[in-house]
Amino acid sequence: MTISTPRWWYTRERAPGWRIRALLTPVSWIWAALTARRIARGVGVRVGVPVICVGNLTMGGSGKTPVAREIARRLGGHILSRGHGGRLTGPLRVDPVRHTAADVGDEPRMLAQDLPVWIARDRPAGARAAVAGGSRVIVMDDGHQNPKLAKALSLVVVDGETRDDAWPFGDGRVFPAGPMREPLKAGLARADAVILLLPSDLDAPDPALLAVFGATPVLIARLKPDAPPPVGPQVGFAGVAKPWKVEQALRAAGCDLADFWPFPDHHPYDAAMIRRLFDRAEQFDAGLVTTEKDWVRLPAETQANITPWKIRAVFDDEAALDALLARAVTG
Repeated sequence: MTISTPRWWYTRERAPGWRIRALLTPVSWIWAALTARRIARGVGVRVGVPVICVGNLTMGGSGKTPVAREIARRLGGHILSRGHGGRLTGPLRVDPVRHTAADVGDEPRMLAQDLPVWIARDRPAGARAAVAGGSRVIVMDDGHQNPKLAKALSLVVVDGETRDDAWPFGDGRVFPAGPMREPLKAGLARADAVILLLPSDLDAPDPALLAVFGATPVLIARLKPDAPPPVGPQVGFAGVAKPWKVEQALRAAGCDLADFWPFPDHHPYDAAMIRRLFDRAEQFDAGLVTTEKDWVRLPAETQANITPWKIRAVFDDEAALDALLARAVTG
């Protein structure tokens, strides 16, 4: 399933989208009530090792997966994912040679290039499989609203972009009237800390945004490229929750973007669309560049001709992050 993210979700202005917001608000009340009941009734299973949950409060585009990868890398942990978008239900360990994004989901397939990754629709079963497979720390990619596993540390990742009236929570409405998975106050109450992802060219977070988090500790991180963008003109494309941020980041990194095509999150690229992308690149005498997450969804025969742009989460205060993680791991 692909999800197209409305830009108006992330603005506090009345227009555009106010009519749609009003129509969808009753549905959002039902969504919020069902989520709250599921969380309240959940009993977290303990699996014998610390579980670090890296989640978010919105429907997508916060940057939680790069944060989960960085935390797992620092701890030497295994990542546990639901495997969204994949046909296999697990529990199983992702094999980057044998499994495709269609099998296990694009984010697990991407992460498995660097780290041990497990997928399971049943999170406790997946956690037990990871422990049996040698994991001494589990980093759960997503799951802040999933109460089935007991968590040693709950982190929520928030997009810190607030320029041009962008606001990470929109006007605070819950899906589908807005981007929130649950009301902000309820989600923050279960969080041990906030990871605030700032654009690389923004020195400090918006004080108004920091005030929203109250007494919840906040760590600042930034998404930075692992390597410079490809040389020469490029046609970029991305099927992520906020494709416009990929375009902004590529331009900020110095990429000579001749054109950029946005797609819905987890968009499947069929042969016809791939031909259109190559045709567009040929018009500009340009290469093709996309996100690492999109690249793993491409047919294997086309991957060699498209550049994956890999990014990583870099923390402003790594010592504070390590101290927070150490407290959770040692109990």
